[in-house]
Amino acid sequence: MTRTLLLALALLFPAPLLADASEATVAGEAVDTSRRADEHSHAEPDRVRVRHLHLDLAVDFEERRLAGFVDLHLDWQDPRYRRLHLDTRELEVERVVGRNGDGPWRRLRHTIEPHDPVFGSRMVVRMSRQYDLVRVHYRTSPGASGLQWLEPSMTAGREHPFLFSQSQAIHARSWVPLQDTPSVRFTYSARIRTPAELMALMSADNDPQARRTGDYRFVMPQPIPAYLMAIAVGDVVFEPISARAGVWAEPSVVQAAVEEFIDTERMIEVTEALYGPYRWERYDLLILPPSFPYGGMENPRLSFITPTVIVGDRSLTALIAHELAHSWSGNLVTNASAKDFWLNEGFTRYVENRIVEAVYGTERAAMIRVIGKNRVRGVMQGMDEEEQRLVRAPLPGQDPDDALSAVAYDKGAWFLYFLEERVGREALDGFLRGYFDHFAFQSISSDDFIAYFRQHLMAAHPEAISEDELQEWLYGSGIPDSAPVTRSERFDAVDAARSAWLSSEQAARELDSGEWSTQEWIHFLEGLPRELEPNQLIELDEAFGLTGTANGELAERWYPLTVRSGYFEARPALAAFLRKNGRRKLIMPSYQALAQSEEGRAFARQVFEEARPGYHPITIASVEAVLAGPESAD
Repeated sequence: MTRTLLLALALLFPAPLLADASEATVAGEAVDTSRRADEHSHAEPDRVRVRHLHLDLAVDFEERRLAGFVDLHLDWQDPRYRRLHLDTRELEVERVVGRNGDGPWRRLRHTIEPHDPVFGSRMVVRMSRQYDLVRVHYRTSPGASGLQWLEPSMTAGREHPFLFSQSQAIHARSWVPLQDTPSVRFTYSARIRTPAELMALMSADNDPQARRTGDYRFVMPQPIPAYLMAIAVGDVVFEPISARAGVWAEPSVVQAAVEEFIDTERMIEVTEALYGPYRWERYDLLILPPSFPYGGMENPRLSFITPTVIVGDRSLTALIAHELAHSWSGNLVTNASAKDFWLNEGFTRYVENRIVEAVYGTERAAMIRVIGKNRVRGVMQGMDEEEQRLVRAPLPGQDPDDALSAVAYDKGAWFLYFLEERVGREALDGFLRGYFDHFAFQSISSDDFIAYFRQHLMAAHPEAISEDELQEWLYGSGIPDSAPVTRSERFDAVDAARSAWLSSEQAARELDSGEWSTQEWIHFLEGLPRELEPNQLIELDEAFGLTGTANGELAERWYPLTVRSGYFEARPALAAFLRKNGRRKLIMPSYQALAQSEEGRAFARQVFEEARPGYHPITIASVEAVLAGPESAD
């Protein structure tokens, strides 16, 4: 059976066929086709699993490397097996040894297969007997895709360098040789040595009272998948928000961050009331430099947060609600592979919105829901049918970074809004609480969720949801007709104001926009035509000062509009925005708009070369892909 045929079968029969299949043969090699199989990892968790991992690493800013060893404590599933397959990417492996108990270390043979640009290299450790502990001595590459090394000039303080990781989706393998799949969970410990003047942090038990010594030790007692292992080193200090939550940030940033995110403890309490206790002990935030490629990363105990959401009015703190929600959805209950990513982000988006509603009110929650629903409808217009499904077919050969979209986030959440409408909020909350409890600290597939769903929600409400509706939501393309509609009265007023301005009934300065929130401005901008006349852009700019805005959410939407409309007056501010920010969500729309013309591509390439040193490797790869094309003619 060819890989092409496997994919075709997956598309034609997404649920019943592949749910029961367990193994096929591709090019003479056995391939697991169950939904629990992870086609983005070389690991063989059915034969051997890493149960605990210990790191001993030195941080070298001059060489831009981590160097030391990792101890992999193994649980053998197959008593006859004698190999360990690990995921690596551009690691320099010096030697591998193994031992049992307190016995002597034995040198083990290892090979590293040729490099694949997406998956890195499979590392195979061969042994004559099964060892409980395997130690790998290695160094990372200066260009490791999961690490960003910042010069002092790229930080807020401009005095000390900064290092941070981004392991999701499959970048942990670029800084640790391990089983880099969400289907394997492990506890970990670490010893990290740094320059004495810097603080080291990990997604582990960071001590708010820790002193800078240059030698730090960590323990993560709860089992996590590899993509949640994280490290950061820099000139950061701590300020508390509550007894169990606080902010780590550079000294010049920390107070503004605490004020912006002061509602964090209230968010934790709200989520606990809805879905059960917070099981990770502390919940702290690390504010990273602007080069961080994402809005946030839900590393357990220490969410990494972009500074672009510190805008002074707490209007973008839904991001904190989102990363916190991952403590239940994603971190506690994890998708076993990228094809079931909706189990992570769709549930998290729903929980996020419930937190926002409880803390900030129903109207803000409604506005955020409408923005998400508009986003996913827009995104789907450029997708094929397979990409629009929640339960995806296997994704062999595809970079999981490229497979993530608003479908997993917003269509996934929309499915839960649909369930809420059909069975009632109280029943859905009870179901979700039970779901989080039942699968706590496990990695599951869509099949696991569906079985639990049928037993615990559908069976209790047999008339509420039809089988056809369930199949359409999970395996169908587009948004089902059964999708609930969300309205926002404040957005209705924004729609009226936009229509009045576009029809010349009112000038921009006459619009009643003085009390508009960030969400209302987003809705206003997203509802404008794809292109405007230059005089219209000038009018908007003179009235509202959108060019040069400090709000990244507005800049993300304003600058592409100026590019498409030929509003060259915004180019200097656009260039400054692209040089300052490395968050992919905010800058990629502008690069994509510029890439539509030779003139724009030439401008984008010039800006990119200036901005490149401050971009994360993930961001660099994304921009390079967009700007790839013929050079502009002289």
